[in-house]
Amino acid sequence: MSTPPLGIPTIAGLEIKNDMQRQIINQWRAMGTLLWGAPNFFKPRIPPPVFLPAGNPGNLAFYDIAPLKALLERLVDFDRINAKKTRFSVGATNVKTGNLTYFDNTTHKVGPAHVMASGSLPPGFPATEVDGEFYWDGGILSNTPLQWVLDARPREDTLAFQVDLWSARGELPRDMIEVDTRQKDIRFSSRTRAGTDAFRRMQALRRAAAKLLDEMPKELRQSAEAELLAQEADHKVYNVIHLIYHARNYEGASKDYEFSRRTMEEHWKTGYSDMERTLRHPEVLQRPQSPDGVFTFDLNQQGREQEK
Repeated sequence: MSTPPLGIPTIAGLEIKNDMQRQIINQWRAMGTLLWGAPNFFKPRIPPPVFLPAGNPGNLAFYDIAPLKALLERLVDFDRINAKKTRFSVGATNVKTGNLTYFDNTTHKVGPAHVMASGSLPPGFPATEVDGEFYWDGGILSNTPLQWVLDARPREDTLAFQVDLWSARGELPRDMIEVDTRQKDIRFSSRTRAGTDAFRRMQALRRAAAKLLDEMPKELRQSAEAELLAQEADHKVYNVIHLIYHARNYEGASKDYEFSRRTMEEHWKTGYSDMERTLRHPEVLQRPQSPDGVFTFDLNQQGREQEK
């Protein structure tokens, strides 16, 4: 058998020629994940929790994620993270309060439990206990919490790359598989544009307040109202670069748990390509000149370039 050209996906030495074949392979691998879990990540809980009496919330899930803890301890240098040379934050949802909590290396000593809490999506994964509280995946409330970065204090000129694995925009579904896929896209998407539009309006007000304060007589700047405005006013600028993944049709509704090597390599290649194409545009790295000081960029939606 001849070797397929570079870039053509194969399985067991056979060339995958069309999306139908890819879909069959994806669904087969997804079924294997549902039945047996993912090595060094999660494994089925036996017996399933539906057959157990009420108990510890840390056991209420279809899978056991204990293997993930061992993997994180082996591969991640948490001492380096907690040295605070680079800021690290993960979000998780408090199961009792329903509030979003951020575990940040400026306020917490980050460990495996904090990372696991940020990905504890029910009912597949159980809540993770941190300091006596139980947490689910932060994506239940905000899947890509850009606001946490934009609201950080002290404010700084900011270049933010937001990577969103779920696209709010998509096509009308044509069958029940696509219905399931589409509802996941909508549910887990980050409301990216709504968030940046709201931030743009707020930043325009902050910059306007800063300009007024600069021109205000000294006696007025010392008033309680002016001091209150001064706490929010600034001249900072923000470049927000959206990298939104648009899944292939053959990925289907299993794309949130089908982590086979072939699929991950496709995702890495797509991410690299999107970043490379984005950085071809010099305005991405230039200081914004607009009155609100905010520049947003989405390679495909803004019509600058279409993927070939």
